[in-house]
Amino acid sequence: MLASSMSSSVLLLLLLLLLHPSHPADASMQWVKLDGSPLSHLLLDPGAGQLYVGGVDHLYQLTSDLEVMAHVKTGPNLDSPDCLPPIVPQDCPSATLTHNHNKLLLMEAGQGAEPGSLIVCGSLFQGICEKRSLTNISQLIYRTSNPVDTQYVAANDPRVSTVGVVITTRSKQEAAAAGGELRLMLVGRGYTSRGPGDIPPITTRRLYPVTPPRRAFSQEEELGKLVVGSYSEYNNHFVKAFAHGDHVYFLFSRRDMWHKKEYRTYASRLCTSDRSFYSYVEVPLLCRGGYNLAQGAWLGNISGKPALFVVMAAGQASTPVATSRSALCIYGMAELDAMMQRAQEACYTEGGRGGSGQEEAYIEYAVSSKCLKLPKDSLSEYPCGGEHTPNPIASAVPLGAPPTVSLNTQLTSVTAATEAGLTISFLGDREGHLHKVLVRSDWSGDLYGSVSVDRGGAISADLLLDQNQRHVYVLTNERVSKVPVSSCERQTDCRSCLSIRDPYCGWCVLEGRCSRKHECERHLLANHWLWSFDRTNQCIAVQSLQPANQSREEQTQVTLSVIQLPVLRGTESLFCVFGNLPPQPAVVMGTDLTCHSPAPKLLPPMPAGSDHMTLPVSLMFGHVTITTGNMTFYDCGAVSELNQSSQCLACISSFWRCNWCPLDQLCTHNHSCPNKKLIQNQNDSPGKSSCPLVFSLRSPALVPMGLSTTIVLEGQNLDIYMDEAQYMCVVEIEEMKFNLTAAVEKTDDNTNIFTCSSHQFQYSLSQLQYSAAIYLRRGQRRIDASPGLRLHLYDCSAGQSDCSQCRAVPEEYGCVWCPGSPAPSCVYSQSCSSLPTDTCPPPQITQVLPVSGPLEGGVLVTITGSNLGTRYQDVVGGVKVANVPCVAQPKGYRISTRVVCELQRSGKNRIGPVEVTVGTTPPGRSTQMFTYQDPQLTSLVPDKGPVSGGTKLTIKGRQLLTGQTSDLTAFLGPHPCYILNEVTDSQFVCKTSSSNQTGAVPVQVFFGKAERNGPDLTFRYLDDPIITKATPAESFYAGGRVIKVTGRNLDVVQEPVISVWVEPLEVQRVKRRRRLALLTARQQLVFNGTMATVSERCSVLSSSEITCRTPAVNPEVRVKGVWFQLDNVRVHYDSIEGRSFTYYPNPQLFPLNRDAPDAPYRFKPGGVIAVEGQDLTRAMSKDEVQARLGEQDCEVKTLDRTHLYCEPPEVQPLRGDGSTELPSLKVFMGNLQLDLGLVQYDSDSLLSPIPLVAQISLGAGAAVIILSVLVVILMYRRKSKQALRDYKKVLLQLETLEINVGDQCRKEFTDLMTEMMDLSSDVGGPGLPLLDYKTYADRIFFPGQQTALLSRQLDLPESRRQTVEQGLQQLNNLLNNRLFLTRFIHTLEAQQGFSQRDRGYVASLLTIALHDKLEYFTEVMKTLLQDLVQQYVAKNPKLMLRRTETVVEKMLTNWMSICLYSFLKEVAGEPLYMLYRAIKYQVDKGPVDAVTGKAKRTLNDSHLLREDVDYSAMTLNVLVKNGVEVQPCPVKVLDTDTITQVKDKILDQVYRGAPFSQRPAADSLDLEWRSGQAGHLTLSDDDVTAVVHGRWKRLNTLQHYKVPDGATVALIPRFHSSGVNQVFQTGEKTPMLEGEEEEGLRLWHLVKSSEDPEIPKHRKSSMRERERAKAIPEIYLTRLLSMKGTLQKFVDDVFVAILSTKRPPPIAVRFFFDFLDDMAEKHGIDDPETVHIWKTNSLPLRFWVNILKNPQFVLDVQVTDSIDAVLSVIAQTFIDSCTTSEHKVGRDSPVNKLLYAREIPRYKQLVERYYSDIHSAASGCYQEMNSTLTELSGSFASEVNSLVALHELYKYINKYYDQIIMSLEEDTSGQKMQLAYRLQQVAALVENKVTDL
Repeated sequence: MLASSMSSSVLLLLLLLLLHPSHPADASMQWVKLDGSPLSHLLLDPGAGQLYVGGVDHLYQLTSDLEVMAHVKTGPNLDSPDCLPPIVPQDCPSATLTHNHNKLLLMEAGQGAEPGSLIVCGSLFQGICEKRSLTNISQLIYRTSNPVDTQYVAANDPRVSTVGVVITTRSKQEAAAAGGELRLMLVGRGYTSRGPGDIPPITTRRLYPVTPPRRAFSQEEELGKLVVGSYSEYNNHFVKAFAHGDHVYFLFSRRDMWHKKEYRTYASRLCTSDRSFYSYVEVPLLCRGGYNLAQGAWLGNISGKPALFVVMAAGQASTPVATSRSALCIYGMAELDAMMQRAQEACYTEGGRGGSGQEEAYIEYAVSSKCLKLPKDSLSEYPCGGEHTPNPIASAVPLGAPPTVSLNTQLTSVTAATEAGLTISFLGDREGHLHKVLVRSDWSGDLYGSVSVDRGGAISADLLLDQNQRHVYVLTNERVSKVPVSSCERQTDCRSCLSIRDPYCGWCVLEGRCSRKHECERHLLANHWLWSFDRTNQCIAVQSLQPANQSREEQTQVTLSVIQLPVLRGTESLFCVFGNLPPQPAVVMGTDLTCHSPAPKLLPPMPAGSDHMTLPVSLMFGHVTITTGNMTFYDCGAVSELNQSSQCLACISSFWRCNWCPLDQLCTHNHSCPNKKLIQNQNDSPGKSSCPLVFSLRSPALVPMGLSTTIVLEGQNLDIYMDEAQYMCVVEIEEMKFNLTAAVEKTDDNTNIFTCSSHQFQYSLSQLQYSAAIYLRRGQRRIDASPGLRLHLYDCSAGQSDCSQCRAVPEEYGCVWCPGSPAPSCVYSQSCSSLPTDTCPPPQITQVLPVSGPLEGGVLVTITGSNLGTRYQDVVGGVKVANVPCVAQPKGYRISTRVVCELQRSGKNRIGPVEVTVGTTPPGRSTQMFTYQDPQLTSLVPDKGPVSGGTKLTIKGRQLLTGQTSDLTAFLGPHPCYILNEVTDSQFVCKTSSSNQTGAVPVQVFFGKAERNGPDLTFRYLDDPIITKATPAESFYAGGRVIKVTGRNLDVVQEPVISVWVEPLEVQRVKRRRRLALLTARQQLVFNGTMATVSERCSVLSSSEITCRTPAVNPEVRVKGVWFQLDNVRVHYDSIEGRSFTYYPNPQLFPLNRDAPDAPYRFKPGGVIAVEGQDLTRAMSKDEVQARLGEQDCEVKTLDRTHLYCEPPEVQPLRGDGSTELPSLKVFMGNLQLDLGLVQYDSDSLLSPIPLVAQISLGAGAAVIILSVLVVILMYRRKSKQALRDYKKVLLQLETLEINVGDQCRKEFTDLMTEMMDLSSDVGGPGLPLLDYKTYADRIFFPGQQTALLSRQLDLPESRRQTVEQGLQQLNNLLNNRLFLTRFIHTLEAQQGFSQRDRGYVASLLTIALHDKLEYFTEVMKTLLQDLVQQYVAKNPKLMLRRTETVVEKMLTNWMSICLYSFLKEVAGEPLYMLYRAIKYQVDKGPVDAVTGKAKRTLNDSHLLREDVDYSAMTLNVLVKNGVEVQPCPVKVLDTDTITQVKDKILDQVYRGAPFSQRPAADSLDLEWRSGQAGHLTLSDDDVTAVVHGRWKRLNTLQHYKVPDGATVALIPRFHSSGVNQVFQTGEKTPMLEGEEEEGLRLWHLVKSSEDPEIPKHRKSSMRERERAKAIPEIYLTRLLSMKGTLQKFVDDVFVAILSTKRPPPIAVRFFFDFLDDMAEKHGIDDPETVHIWKTNSLPLRFWVNILKNPQFVLDVQVTDSIDAVLSVIAQTFIDSCTTSEHKVGRDSPVNKLLYAREIPRYKQLVERYYSDIHSAASGCYQEMNSTLTELSGSFASEVNSLVALHELYKYINKYYDQIIMSLEEDTSGQKMQLAYRLQQVAALVENKVTDL
């Protein structure tokens, strides 16, 4: 016992450690992860602050900080929804270990000394409840071990909603027991199709007091319930239950059964004191904008008034499935109550009608009550109703509300809080986000924030606020989170506080924090708390600061003007703080404050290179900064120091109002100088500057180097200096200063002339001119110089290398070309010792580019050299290329060194030099020769590519190096092709650009302006490649795994590439540290540069397939994405099928000899080598692994996660490198190559210990045996080879025949398609003659029945009708009890007299009776099928569903027919109709025997008209009355057609596109031949002119009457005459003209029947078949093949429509195939063939073959014998395609198998792909299936009459009454539900049967 308690303690401790709450990166949010996903309910005990959480199999108790206090496991347990508890395995074979989903979690308050309890209800055991202690949920207070059916509370299905509310009321009856108090629980729950089917939607359950015989949670008669007529129709999806005032309210959604059958949300109400539900009333809630499905609700208040907050979602079409469009709508409780009272009043006193007669209220839930006209005061007298008042009442008028806020996400929950008089709503959604909305007093809303709580986890409807409304508790699938309602405290300054616009937050000014209003002490005073959500609020700011600028040398009083300054209390004061200096008291005067600026010595030093600094001026209250301004402190001394060249000018023009002291060389803020003289700032003394200044150069600014020059300067305002100091001129050349003494001369206008001593400047310059600074100095004082005062020194020789360049220098420089020694040069004119040159030497050409050009010219030629002129005009007209003028271009001309000219047309090939002539000098000639040539294009590779471009195109030709590469441009039509790489004379490569359309475009290449087109050179832009599938989706880092890519147009790609985008780990670490925002722009550039790609080329196999090997990826990187680069088309892997590509670490393979890796591994021949490893199959399959032992393969047999098994050769192979050493085992996995060590074969096993004699004896014996076996094998192989040869021979013959008839087929097909074109346009509109649902169902459910059961009415005397209908309604209720229904079916099937026809009939009757409850019908069908599987698994599972031998098999047929009707209507109907029309057209083109139904054109050899009948086609002009006019209509017929056949063809043409049932019958019309004025002859199949030979009478044909081609005929109504019936309907199986047959005459049309009357009829056909099977004459098979080839497209279209998965397969098929897969898995059937057979038997053979053979079941058409014969062959082909057995044909094979021998393998692939695609698609279509079934139930409910079906069913009950009663009484659950008793009641009502009642 001690050990047990210790172990449980340790477990609890571990659990508490595991479930400790986590604190995410957002430290303000806490969460804890719990077991039991999905968690469903969250409950808060407001008194204790504890939380209770309910999930799957788990229940938790948490503290307010999410610490786990207690944990209880509630499941799983042995249970079944079909069984009643307690569960006994022997009585309940369907019981399995089932999860317990928490359905209700409620709190029951304590009563006196009795503590409160936690009410917990789960989905197990029919939804029973228990009570647990609120202080410790581990303590169980109440649970029943043997529940009765009145204690079933919650829904037993996890998907069906349950809500509840606990109320306390007074009870007179129980006053003594509990002080008159009665505690009850009202429960709302949805309908469940399994288990007890009679639990009402709303029930009352007893909680307290519970005195025997009463039970807790029981539904007692006196406690009341909501009575409904049909549980499945009123399937309410409950969202919320709550008490308010004296009422209890329920919120739910369901289909509106009264009006539009759409899903709506309703609110209903009951008085808390109403035990009988007399007061029940409901009102539809309308949330405008199409939001109709409530998802969550909360009772809150707005402006003190109670209001219901509801989150609504828009439903998907007419289903209860919510979409991602949702909204919050709010309904005032006062308005809701008023609407409910109005509905009650209208139903009590006005018969449900309003003042204007419109309907305002009605009785809901299909009960017998109705609205009345009671006295007007009835509502006030009976506010909670009474026995005499109508109920339950529903308002016909909805309560509407506009959306408060709308979102494009599915909202799931809502709660609301009140903060400072404001209402704030929190909304949860399916993605795990919590949205915050401020609800205004007019109920409009502002969405002001969203928080991600649990990404991807849907938020539960239970969204709760804690006691002080500071946090929201959020429940998601596996977490409970505690989220703060606001983030005020995280905002550290006023600006961020106001910017978050959170209604909870505001800036508390004097406390300096962002807080909630009540937390700010002075929030009631103005300007003390600034609300964040008010956009007009602004932070307290310094509006102005005086003075804003101040010299750092002085201290002054500063005034701050502040807006919104909060008022202080008496002794409180504010302070000013400058920067980090000590605070100074501030004096407040209104909105202004004054304080002293800091003392100069306290100010920090000035920043380097600046003349001012800015200090923040903060206004402080204690330690809180209220606001901050800025004040600038400047330094005049720094102003002059920073401007050395013009100190005075800089000082007096500065922004800071500085003054200049010229004698002191001082810039100061003062208005006086030490030496008196002051020059004021220009702002104070505008006008001409009085600064001493050198303002200009009087001598020329241009000064040549190396020549003695005198510089003269002009100055002003220099009289201010009175001392005798010397003036100096200073010239600065780069780092060198030249000091020149200056002589002063004063002029009359007070200007000073300074003549600097002459100087010869010598300095090496790299360019013609240098601009040097020049200024004046007086002693040590530097005189200001004008800012633009510069001396321009120049050197003629710098950069002027030839005569032309020298002469091009402007004249003012005086440069000349001097021919002196040692070499000519450019010098200043006065420096040239000889006579300067007037003319330059001839031009010299050093290079010409390019050296070739096209004949048309148009390219630019660049000529470089020297003396090519001094200006552009010098070379105009002077350039020739190969003696052809070349036009010089001004843009490219460079003096003396370069000429660019445009090549002109030459007209022929030329070669010659380039000549340039300048002026009168001789021309300069190039040594290079220029060639005029004619480039040609010859070919293009490839000639096609995708429209997105990217194809590398190789264009080949001759002389392609014409001009420069830059002159070469290529175009594909209007689209450029970008030149790549190097261009050679014979080819170049360009990359195609994108095109906006497909098609061929010409290739054009331009050489400059010369265009070239090749002979028929065109490039075809094709559709871009499309990838539809790429598998597998995983690879190891080593890469090399083959990815098979399938799609379309893949062969248009030239270079398909697979690329992987990778990111280094360092970059990830930067991201993880959240430092990305701190990176500089440059670092971000580097970061982007680290994103690298690795790529591999792919191989194109065909237009639909390429293969790619995955690139190797370094394990140190993170894979960010994988894509396929198909030229310019980029396809990301995750866009193909929605899944991403994953790279995994490389697998590990361990050495064969792990203990001694260097030693060889010993292997015994005959075995396998086992290699150990890890993660071998994570990204590799067996077929992809290759193992080699030495130079031979080691065949891989098995590969699993940890082992590889390979079978090596029997004899030890060689090493492979020529050596004799041991071979090693190498394993290749993609690029991964692993050497696992040496292998040595064990030779011991080859030595035999058997004696020699024994060995010889054994050898001889073995030889005899082997010889015998070899003989047998040889004989078998010979036979099998012979069979194979026969098979191939037959296939070859068939293929040859098909080729021979190919031309005929093509012609026939062309004719047929022309005929079908008009038909296609008809079918798209109303032309598809689809049967209405009722007729369709009648033909499928009851094939061969004469009268339509669905249209019949109940045939009863009026006196009995009401009683019988009541009994049938009770029978209907019984059928809705699953136990009764299954017992009923099993009992019937056990009776010997219950035939197979009866089984099908009963199944169809049940289908009609339960047609409005298809979800329940489906569940029953599944249960019965599970029993059927159980039976067949024990016998032979492959035989299951092969025939329709049981009721459930016919139910399955009917179920498929119902579910696939819309698929037939939308998808398969049209191709089926087109096939039917194509067959009819083809059959009618050839002769059809009217008696035997045989046709010349058919697929069925038994219906083939083998005789050669001479016939010819003809056209009749049929007179058709169209309104008043009579118009001729041409109709094609055959001259061998009988008159009835002609009439049918005429009706087909005249009523083309009309349903068969809407056109007149052929036997109601006569055919009249009109010839000439009065020649009217009525034609018929039989008349006096009929030809009789012996006992054979021939039917009349057009040929018989000699009707010519083009004759005019008319159809006229028949006047019935006496005598024999003269009509023979084509294809009828009844013989014609029975009177004639009786007289001994036999009818014939085209061929006489050769049947021998001696042979019995049943043997005749079989003999013919055998005869025909012996030899198929080639001519007949040719006819069949011709027909087959013509119809092939239409057959394909039908098969593809049925079996294609391009569009999602019907939900019913996916659902049922999933069910079959589950059954196979459950019963351990792993043979895929078995499951394939089940699927085939349940869908293709059960439904589609029936439709293919009988299109009249779906379409309103007539199927004649000849058409039926063709359809039978197509249906048989479909059957063969669905079988798993191999399809082999031989000479004895049936003809239809021979016909489709080549197609059946293709169809088999279609079937297998269909099955596998459905299997591999994501399952989980249960919810979608239920929605579809619900929709189908509603859609077709009005089409069927269930009473007739119930009455027919009762006939079977009556027939086997005793057996059924006995079966029900034997069942224990049936006894509990009193099923036998209820059936006896039915019998008593339906036929007054005397029972034991």
